[in-house]
Amino acid sequence: MLDWTTTLLFLPAFGVVLLVFEVVQRAAKAFGKRAHDYAVGCMCTSLVTAFRITGLRLTVERSPAVRARHPYLIISNHQSMVDIPLLGHLFFTNFPKFVSKRELARRIPSVSYNLKRGGNALIDRGDSEQAVGAIRALGERVERNGVSAVIFPEGTRARAGALGTFKPRGSLALLAAAPATEVVPVTIDDSWRLMRSNFFPIPFGVRVRVRIGDPIRRRPGEDHALLLDRIHDEIAATLAEIRGDRVTRPPLAVAR
Repeated sequence: MLDWTTTLLFLPAFGVVLLVFEVVQRAAKAFGKRAHDYAVGCMCTSLVTAFRITGLRLTVERSPAVRARHPYLIISNHQSMVDIPLLGHLFFTNFPKFVSKRELARRIPSVSYNLKRGGNALIDRGDSEQAVGAIRALGERVERNGVSAVIFPEGTRARAGALGTFKPRGSLALLAAAPATEVVPVTIDDSWRLMRSNFFPIPFGVRVRVRIGDPIRRRPGEDHALLLDRIHDEIAATLAEIRGDRVTRPPLAVAR
């Protein structure tokens, strides 16, 4: 009963945030890209705040070396759609842009407008060349415009929070396109519990843990595959530490 009660309170609030920021984003866009970036950050913070209605408890460990208003390549595991506004909220002043499937750029208030107009990378999962090209263009915007990029190398949401195999081609393209930008590994755990029933209902009182790791400086001539391997290991080890498990590491996909 508690799950359903708080869910029924949350859903209208969630919808209102999306509708309001559809208007706010369009107005902010008239004042330039940075104004729109701030509007998107406020939207993400508002969405996370709306989830508090469901009793969401958020525990965040952030490396003190992560700086505000500094561009990063943010590489994270992916457990649910909540991860997107969550990272938008936590990296508010780093102005994160996302790699997203293009289907989400249609008919979703606020979300679709941002994906189309906010400088994100929209990819066609059925066209690998188009996807890699869009990700490369995002990496170039990171270094040119001082924004950040977020990519989920698993390529899809993990079931029951298990860390999936990395599909490295997109991440390697992003690393190559922004060779001077530091990389921040991020580990998210238990956000999958919020969406395990696809909103109907949202379990009350879920604790989501996020660890934002130390930025990794880039080196000329570095092996991007080894760097991605290192990030995978760090995320796997962090998940194991959070859960009190032994470290288990699924293999990376062999295709580069």
